[in-house]
Amino acid sequence: MKKWMFILMTFTMVLVLGACGNDAKDPIKKDQVVNSTADDTAESLKLLESGTTSEYLADSKGMTLYYFKKDESGKSNCAGECLENWPPFMAKDFNVPMGFDKKDFGTIKREDTGAEQVTYKGFPLYYFVNDKQEGDVNGEGVKDVWYIVNNETDFPK
Repeated sequence: MKKWMFILMTFTMVLVLGACGNDAKDPIKKDQVVNSTADDTAESLKLLESGTTSEYLADSKGMTLYYFKKDESGKSNCAGECLENWPPFMAKDFNVPMGFDKKDFGTIKREDTGAEQVTYKGFPLYYFVNDKQEGDVNGEGVKDVWYIVNNETDFPK
């Protein structure tokens, strides 16, 4: 029920803000939903900010999403013990926050499990097992290969 109310309130807020017609004076909320899908039950990714990092992408519960510098576009190189610490982000349907384009998100089929893992600009997304609550960014910079995701992320070539 709470989820339905959140979606209804978000949709109403988007309509009200759109009807105002004064974009220059109305601040954009970081977790404002754009690029929504036809499914009103879809969860929404969030754009959060912490005192130690820049803005970053999080799931609907506020859990930080990361990319692995050793991955390749369209391929995960995190398997076995790596996945125990960095579980893959898997979602069927979601909305994206302002500043992101839904077209930049996709999925890959994991070679080890066959499951569909969400990607951003081709790179698989992960959680960090040591992030315990909303807003934790404990995985940022781990071993110089794990990083938060934002709309300015410069992925390896």
